[in-house]
Amino acid sequence: MTVTINRPDQLNILGEPGDGDAFRKVFDAINEDRSIKCVIFTGAGRAFSAGGNVKDMRDRENLFAGSQADIADNYRNNVHEIVRSIWHCAVPVIAAVNGPAVGLGHDVSGLCDIRLAAQSARFGSTFLKIGLIPGDGGSWILPQNIGASRAAEMLYTSRIIDAETALSWGLVSEVYPGEELMAAAEKLAAKIISQPTAALRATKRLLRSAKTPELDAALEMAAVEQAKLHATDDHLEAVTAFIEKRPPQFTDS
Repeated sequence: MTVTINRPDQLNILGEPGDGDAFRKVFDAINEDRSIKCVIFTGAGRAFSAGGNVKDMRDRENLFAGSQADIADNYRNNVHEIVRSIWHCAVPVIAAVNGPAVGLGHDVSGLCDIRLAAQSARFGSTFLKIGLIPGDGGSWILPQNIGASRAAEMLYTSRIIDAETALSWGLVSEVYPGEELMAAAEKLAAKIISQPTAALRATKRLLRSAKTPELDAALEMAAVEQAKLHATDDHLEAVTAFIEKRPPQFTDS
């Protein structure tokens, strides 16, 4: 089964109103259907996902509207539902990263069991660049995938890495020409679905249980801290500068 983020005209932004419910419904149906043994997760068009809606951050609309308590709840009830839906998928998930995977888009790719990348793929945990933290649990997800030192480098510098660097760091398993990516993902999925269903699901549960501390605790901390940062002047300046394509002028407020 293939799950596609389908907002190609917006580089497949995530976290829009209703996204958490949509992801939960899709992945609940996958978990309940014993005939589904593997999921390929990808993006439509030229991006995997550019992450959250930066214009809404600047304008403090939708997910980013209201008080700090409101924003924290918006993360819990929307962004975190996306994260939990992928993380708790009962069957293996292959991310076919067909282009840029940035911010929330980067972190949802990191939740998948296996990541394959097109040569055009780019990966970035760029939250500090817009005056925020990974409110989606990315500070928990990324070290699991590439280790503490490289995760810290990506987070502290907002560095965007190319597909070959991602391969050398272990963030992805293989890199393919863009036109070969989906065929490679389908070939890998075919190998996975040849395994016995009960044992496959049990193996997935064991792999998930090996990761500590608990994701839920990290998500709760992320929601609270992110809500505080959305209220800062530096965050507003950062997203405004990003949209206006100019360097930000921070005041450390």
